[in-house]
Amino acid sequence: MKVLIDIGHPAHVHFYKNTIKELEAKGHEVLVTARDKDVAINLLKAYNINFIPVGKIGDSKLGLIGEWISRDYEIFKISRKFKPDLLMGMLNPCAAHSAKLLGKKCFVFNDSEVVNSTALITYPFANIIFTPSNYGKDIGKKQVRINGYKELAYLHPNHYTPDHTIFDDLDIDRQDKYVVMRFVAWKAGHDIKRKGFDLATKIKFVKELEKHAKVFISSETELESELEDYRITIPSENMHDFLYYAHMLVGDSQTMTTEAAVLGTPAVRCNSFVGEDDMANFIELENKYGLIFNYTDSEKALEKAVDIVKNDNIKAEWKVKREGLLKDKVDVSAFMVDFIDNYQEINSKGEYK
Repeated sequence: MKVLIDIGHPAHVHFYKNTIKELEAKGHEVLVTARDKDVAINLLKAYNINFIPVGKIGDSKLGLIGEWISRDYEIFKISRKFKPDLLMGMLNPCAAHSAKLLGKKCFVFNDSEVVNSTALITYPFANIIFTPSNYGKDIGKKQVRINGYKELAYLHPNHYTPDHTIFDDLDIDRQDKYVVMRFVAWKAGHDIKRKGFDLATKIKFVKELEKHAKVFISSETELESELEDYRITIPSENMHDFLYYAHMLVGDSQTMTTEAAVLGTPAVRCNSFVGEDDMANFIELENKYGLIFNYTDSEKALEKAVDIVKNDNIKAEWKVKREGLLKDKVDVSAFMVDFIDNYQEINSKGEYK
């Protein structure tokens, strides 16, 4: 089978890297196309994944729309030449449109109930829509629920083992208490009218937390001069190891909050997505597993963060919580590869079209 996978974000590299490896090990031919966003290209190179660059993130709403139209056309041209049997992506309209035009299959993954506009131009053209089992919407016959979060495609113990040698080149040891703060750019289409930490809040958190631990910042955008000295200077492919050994994650990020949870690192998340309509995985991680804390109020978030950073036993407590989560969840990459291998047989029974 020939499979085309389109990468639109650094998180998608992590999500698909094991699927790519396992599909190729089974004899399938995989072609990767990739958007130049943040460190996506660097990650693909670090993991020795060959790819064709397609598009660069726009710097405005109109720029994003123009970029999507251009990428749609470029991926169609590449697909027409490659002739894939299956196209895949993370809620990826370009892959879905090309598959429909070429009469091929398309499988997408989506764990965000809030990205309605992208779903509207993707779902009608996709054959299978993978979602976590607790996904808050019923998509219909195309939906295949997986008992796991997208982060368990690459951070499940079947694929991930923390590497303590990252500290060989750092000025701290893995036993040292340190906090990772993560700030996102808020420029994606689904981020319109949403917000996270402003500059004053970032500075306030840093000043309070550094009273108890070293503070490091990971940011999608340039940092203000007041914060630049806190920036993490490690290769992006080592970030999960750094997060694994951290005492806590604090920030307005979606993906890194879940990554912290499945790694057993306490996380305090604060942004305007939090609330009754929040994504189901964040609600479950807080209410069922007690691994993260979600806030819209930055003062309450800071209070909780300070409580956590003062607790020297919290990593041991979170290790037990993490083990409980892993017992409940599956290896998402293995699930998808098995599904792809068995799809033709399943489809012949009329279960999926």
